[in-house]
Amino acid sequence: MLLSLLLSGFFTFVELNCENLFDYLHDEGKQDVEYLPESTRHWTKKRYWHKLNNIAQELISCSEDGIPDLIALCEVENDSVMRDLTKRSLLRHAGYEYLMTTSPDQRGIDVALLYSPFTFAPIRSYPIRVEPIKGMRATRDILYVCGETVSGDTLHVFVVHQPSKFGGEKYSRPFRRVVADRVCQSIDSICSVSQNPKLLIAGDFNDGADGYSLLPYYQHDLQNITKDAKGGYGVRGTYKYKGEWESIDHILASPIIYNKVYSAVIHSPLFLLEDDTQYGGYRPRRTYNGMRYQPGYSDHLPLIVRFTF
Repeated sequence: MLLSLLLSGFFTFVELNCENLFDYLHDEGKQDVEYLPESTRHWTKKRYWHKLNNIAQELISCSEDGIPDLIALCEVENDSVMRDLTKRSLLRHAGYEYLMTTSPDQRGIDVALLYSPFTFAPIRSYPIRVEPIKGMRATRDILYVCGETVSGDTLHVFVVHQPSKFGGEKYSRPFRRVVADRVCQSIDSICSVSQNPKLLIAGDFNDGADGYSLLPYYQHDLQNITKDAKGGYGVRGTYKYKGEWESIDHILASPIIYNKVYSAVIHSPLFLLEDDTQYGGYRPRRTYNGMRYQPGYSDHLPLIVRFTF
């Protein structure tokens, strides 16, 4: 497998919001009761493991030659979930290691980065805390990872999950901007000591490619690699809301990385989709439709970018 990865000449980066990848145990101090066996969702051990293996299958399918080198994940609950995903699910033979945050988010959801130690070696990593502004709830930390790729390149990766549009787009807009500004502060720090750094920012931005919160990234010369990404079967975004495809997940890169992009797509094989009986076409095969459980994958589709380094 290692030989095929090296000979392919590609470095594969995946981003996915896992749609509430909770375990079935209560985390003290967190509002996770809806994902417990006795809750209205009846989130049992069996459903948890089915979800883990579905996410594992989804990630494995994102690369045709070997496995993805880096995977940015949103909506993962804790270290136990990540350990089960990497060491005990269908991913257990892939050899992935992971880094993640432990955020003050009220529901206890975090972000993580899976990496293949064959092709990426972390040098340093740490969470970046986002201080809430007036009216803003505590949100997910930003995960920063600096590492070396198999080609010898130093790569700076940020995994973000910006606040949702709860309360309305206009009301919540400043909350997403706070996260973007915090990432860009860190980028400024990197640029002050490293000339022309290789930067990747990935995650669920809860905003479109032309949204207000993405402006600071563009003002820092970052390019939106996945702005025009499409999938098969009529898929035109990573998320579907009331019949309309939206791209709220993004992968951004500094110019030196942008010029090494070989392909950028939304991963939409048929097993990740279901019929959209109300609006037509397809939609992501998610785990819950409202409160109704179905053994699906996620309400988001993965982004895949392949680089030539």
